[in-house]
Amino acid sequence: MNEREERLATLRRLPARGNVFNEECPSRDILAHVTGRWGGLILGALRPGTKRFSELRREIGGVTEKMLAETLRNLERDGLVTRKVHPVIPPHVDYSLTPMGVECSKRVAALQSWIEEHVKQIVRCRIDHDTL
Repeated sequence: MNEREERLATLRRLPARGNVFNEECPSRDILAHVTGRWGGLILGALRPGTKRFSELRREIGGVTEKMLAETLRNLERDGLVTRKVHPVIPPHVDYSLTPMGVECSKRVAALQSWIEEHVKQIVRCRIDHDTL
């Protein structure tokens, strides 16, 4: 059995729904990719449409080239982002959300919006907590 066949056999053994509380469930890694420091920001930046790597880097303040590339690779591997390479020099690469990525980005956007709406209250809680 080759590696692909072994992975497909593992896929067939997975339950219909993942369990992020189970340390062996792949859903935990996917959650980390989506909610990690850069994943949610990339999903949000791609919601309006396709962007080039350099556009994403400019839009997402503080992300390094290395972390942007790594996070995009993870999101692409998870089926949330597509990467299209145009055969020109210098290379031109576009990133877009897949249909699953659009659905996921809507959910992440709801969380981001909630955080933005409550940022003052949360910062106040931090101040109160840290000055006890």
